[in-house]
Amino acid sequence: MLKLCYRHAFVLCGLIVMSWTTLVAETKVLGNARASVALTRFVQAVVDSNHRVQAARAGLEASSALRDAASRPLYNPELSLDAENAQARIRTLSISQTLDWGGKGKALTEVAELDRLVAEAEYLDVRWAIAVDLLNGLAQYQTGVERNRLAETRQQLTEEFAILAQRQFEAGELDQLELDQALLSLTEARIQKAMAAADLAEARQAVYSLGLRTPEAQWPPLPEKLPEVLEQGADTQALVQALPGVVAARHRVNMADAVVNLRRRERRSDLTLNFTGGYEDGERLIGLGLSIPLPIRNRFTHEVTAAMAERDQAQQLADDAVQMAHASLTSAAARYELSRSAWGEWEHTGRKSLDRQSEQLRRLWQAGDLSTAHYLAQLEQKIHVRESAIELHDQVWRAWFEWLRASGQVGVWVDLK
Repeated sequence: MLKLCYRHAFVLCGLIVMSWTTLVAETKVLGNARASVALTRFVQAVVDSNHRVQAARAGLEASSALRDAASRPLYNPELSLDAENAQARIRTLSISQTLDWGGKGKALTEVAELDRLVAEAEYLDVRWAIAVDLLNGLAQYQTGVERNRLAETRQQLTEEFAILAQRQFEAGELDQLELDQALLSLTEARIQKAMAAADLAEARQAVYSLGLRTPEAQWPPLPEKLPEVLEQGADTQALVQALPGVVAARHRVNMADAVVNLRRRERRSDLTLNFTGGYEDGERLIGLGLSIPLPIRNRFTHEVTAAMAERDQAQQLADDAVQMAHASLTSAAARYELSRSAWGEWEHTGRKSLDRQSEQLRRLWQAGDLSTAHYLAQLEQKIHVRESAIELHDQVWRAWFEWLRASGQVGVWVDLK
């Protein structure tokens, strides 16, 4: 019991130190950048109710129970009663106990504890993954709403233009070709509106698929201001090493080492003590026995070899996880900075109202300064620019969420433990 308490105290101290170190790193990397309270509560509620998260939590609870089971004694005593009526009447009661002579129980407990740590890291990784999926879904939904609104505006403008074109055609001011161009533009606008509505439905489904039951009218918007990453003092090595996937890979290596130790201990034979007491024709019998298996036919060396090979495999996978995490963090940071810079240039140049621009184009067309083809081309260009801006805004947020996942700052930005 005292040994178990020491272990718990050591783990608790490690968690406190790790939390303090992580907090310092988080402050340097994110500064005061945090999601809104509404968005934070929304993400927390969805993540806690998600089925994949609950499954990972159940797996963690199972690994904890298996760790507790592994800490119990490996062998139970055996009790046997023998009776014999032959030339002599014999009655005996025997109790035997196999001893964990090779320390298998201790090694098994170590393996189970490391397996629990792997499950703990995987549980955190699933929570962060669901949070990022939800944030990406909200970004996709927000982008879908803006695209659908732009498609509605485009359809409205082309409908008004088609009506004017029809009137001018009837008045003899437009020929059939120009009228056909206006009607064709209206048809394309209606197709684009239908496609935008379909994309919005798909984005809505992406959020609902995470188990959400909240009406979309209550979905929180993403912050208007894009977050800023503070590069000063950011230790990329520490960020990578603290990632749940990297932590899980490192625990798997340690667990593989523990399995090698367990397999080596399993080669050691455990002896069994037997104590017998009874009577034979009224005379007392007392016996003491000792048995031990002889590893002659099977020395169990191949199990050790296999465990060592699996340990090498775990180490290679852990090194690969670190390498991939470094690459992901570097590319995510570069992608976010580039897309954020492009968005800043877009906002800096100023965005004029689409309706005002379209009204100016329409006046030029009605005055005869623009042909129908040029008017439609200019209108299409204006709409295309707005669509590109909406797409860029979506890419910026996706790059930000990718960076949060790659740097391990998901839990910081949305206060998700």
